[in-house]
Amino acid sequence: MKNLQSTYPITIAQFASEDFVLGAGVAIFHIASERVVICSAKDGYGRKYYFLPKGRRDAGEDSGRGAEREGYEESGYRNRLLPLPIKHRQPQAHSQIASKPMTAEPVWMQLMPVASGSIQYVLFWYVAETLPPELEKELETNAGEAYRPPPPYPNGLKLRDRLKMEPERYEPLHHEGTGVDEEEKMYKSYLVSVNEAVEKLGKHGVMADVVLKGWKGIQERYALEESDLLERS
Repeated sequence: MKNLQSTYPITIAQFASEDFVLGAGVAIFHIASERVVICSAKDGYGRKYYFLPKGRRDAGEDSGRGAEREGYEESGYRNRLLPLPIKHRQPQAHSQIASKPMTAEPVWMQLMPVASGSIQYVLFWYVAETLPPELEKELETNAGEAYRPPPPYPNGLKLRDRLKMEPERYEPLHHEGTGVDEEEKMYKSYLVSVNEAVEKLGKHGVMADVVLKGWKGIQERYALEESDLLERS
């Protein structure tokens, strides 16, 4: 094992398919009100704790889609991944090389043991946004119907134009009863400021870092889009 920039350890390991599980989590932002979704539950001692929605992806499901679905099931807020100008190590498709570097790649990855340490949990964290009201109507389902994934964030849609899709003081729609098991049905969810989310999630924890990195990415996207507008004027 060696250190990368004396911060992140590089680990070499191998796991058979029955010895690891892939999951995804998401920080869901309501950009207009500068808030993010957090969830709460109680531990075995009745103490409340806070977290971002996450969970195992289904077999054959893309990790990003799994993050959106788990975000909806655990928090009750429909969401879609938000492309941001984040730094990453993935190669850029040839058709996108000359364009602005917006991507919906994971902003963080965690390795955690589960089942008394005998199984490795590989968890990818994404950034998403709540949906505009018209899209909420399109995806509406009756109780008991299967989850309907949202279409991806449209290419070329600037954030300031996206916000115009919501009426003033719009409150994102919260869906009740979206948990898929008894534990999830007990979860509570809240839309809170970025600062409050960081405080409740734990300032030095990964989930707080996901929120901070997501919010920073949103501000950087705003700046890039405004710069592009200035260049054209």
